[in-house]
Amino acid sequence: MDSGGLVRAIGCASSFFLLSAAVACAGRGPAAGPPTVGTRPTVAVAPSTLSPAEIAARGLPSVVTIRTPRGLGTGFVVRSDGWIATNLHVLFGAARVKITLRDARELDVVELLAVSVDHDLALVRIEARGLSALTLGDSDAMRPGDPVVAIGNPLGLEDTVSNGLVSARRRAEDGSEVLQISAPIAPGSSGGPIFNDHGEVVGVATAVLQAGQNLNFGVPVQYLAAMMARPAPMRYSDFAKRVARTHAASSPNPERNVPRYPLSILDGCTLEAQKLIFTMIDDAVSVGAPLYNEGKPDACYHVYDGAAADLLRKLPAACRGPGRALGDAQKRAATMGGAIAQAWVLRDAFDALVEVVVRKQHGEP
Repeated sequence: MDSGGLVRAIGCASSFFLLSAAVACAGRGPAAGPPTVGTRPTVAVAPSTLSPAEIAARGLPSVVTIRTPRGLGTGFVVRSDGWIATNLHVLFGAARVKITLRDARELDVVELLAVSVDHDLALVRIEARGLSALTLGDSDAMRPGDPVVAIGNPLGLEDTVSNGLVSARRRAEDGSEVLQISAPIAPGSSGGPIFNDHGEVVGVATAVLQAGQNLNFGVPVQYLAAMMARPAPMRYSDFAKRVARTHAASSPNPERNVPRYPLSILDGCTLEAQKLIFTMIDDAVSVGAPLYNEGKPDACYHVYDGAAADLLRKLPAACRGPGRALGDAQKRAATMGGAIAQAWVLRDAFDALVEVVVRKQHGEP
């Protein structure tokens, strides 16, 4: 299995591999292998199996929403003194990250405690005490057919609960494992917890393959447990600056020019149309961004241009604003000199449409 195809970093057209260099410069966090004996936090074994409703009731107070200028994701509390686990790609490229707790408090991430580039995991800290922490289970014990429950914020629809089964255990080319599950995962759910039927966290939701039905993946919690056992704290602001410097030194990308569309651009666009915009752009970036990062801007531009044309055909007639924005972006891109500039014109339009859909879902006045 191609491990690179599993991570859906919809906010990252810039080189995700640059983050490895930035982390290394900062003093890379723990090696993300299975924990050694004694490193997994002491947990109490649940006495009996729980229904999905019971798991949701216990788990929801510990699930958080993560917001950055690029989008949103999900995380969950793993220690009562403010430790939050999520996907690394949720934080990528964000100078500032805000976490909304169950009680509606919105707090800044102050520290990066550990990262695993290989497993798309991040452990961060907020200034909070007395939080309800989730219990980590034994992901090694999960077998195909075992029931699971996932909680996340798909498309900004907070506290969405879904259930399913472990479909398979997959091994990537680097030797690491992922859990393939049938519980639905959508953009915005990245970083959310996956529970076993005892209400213990056994995975971190990380990817969905839109090309297939119910092809959803999670990172086994064994890798997170190893990170928790060997934190290497640094101020989040320092980490963000190092990532930005590494990117600026290595990237030939032009200056971004992401417009900020008013909410009125979505007038006439139903919720289904907004989901279509979000999903199709997500699909395009997940294919085009790796091509760009591999030094193939022509291929990236053709993917983006084709996706824009396809989305224009599929949007309902009443959803005129996004259609006009995409059409204008295609015309501008066609006049640009070179595939790099062409790709970024369309990417800027894509990011602007995703951003306005997210704002609309959060009920911005």
